Amino acid sequence: MSTGTYAPRPGAAPVGRMIAAQAALETRMLLRNGEQLLLTVIIPSLLLVLFSTVDIVDTGAGEAVDFLAPGVLALAVMSTAFTGQAIATGFERRYGVLKRLAASPLPRWALMSAKTLAVLVTEVLQVALLTVIALALGWSPHGNPLSVAVLLVLGTAAFSGLGLLMAGTLRAEATLAAANLVFLLLLVGGGVMVPLEKFGAAGDVLAYLPISALSGGLRDVLQHGAAMPWGDALVLAVWAVLGLGAAARFFRWE
Repeated sequence: MSTGTYAPRPGAAPVGRMIAAQAALETRMLLRNGEQLLLTVIIPSLLLVLFSTVDIVDTGAGEAVDFLAPGVLALAVMSTAFTGQAIATGFERRYGVLKRLAASPLPRWALMSAKTLAVLVTEVLQVALLTVIALALGWSPHGNPLSVAVLLVLGTAAFSGLGLLMAGTLRAEATLAAANLVFLLLLVGGGVMVPLEKFGAAGDVLAYLPISALSGGLRDVLQHGAAMPWGDALVLAVWAVLGLGAAARFFRWE
């Protein structure tokens, strides 16, 4: 037996393996956090059931769930990619977690990639759950699933960029307050539960918000069976580029 047969081989693992391990950890942390579950699962599910079964808001002709389901899917993306990620990352930054991870062999871009993967995994679970609930309530979706997937990915990129920008520039307490406030404001004025037409002339401006573009685009496809809504996709793409670019430029690790 030669010397050193059982000697360790020091060195970083392949980047792909590190990203996968970190993404799995981030996903478990997201799913174990009670506040995250409230934002990502409980609130969207309750809103979908409540507004679909109780005549609170005039959603126009047809079944209420046909209007509400796409909006709630958009809300789920925002709650995970923006609100939840901003709060979690903000406190990780405050407690020095990000600083320590930045000193590890895991590159910073790989850490952000792992966080994005964790968000996508969580969103898949959200979409599956909300789809089951909506179908049980009588939802009849239409359209091309590929168009839906493209919109969801663009929405995730847009909200992730904005969430990381907030978490990387504000204090953790300010991020907590601001993220929850933005969530409530966009829930009310983002076309999720209330048609933008109800806001009059302001609806034309609100349509350029990322939540409005995502909910409107999903509604065009899933409710009306339209092809890819390129206008809404462009709005989301612009927000994604601006948000991710600003986050990469101004994010502070300490």
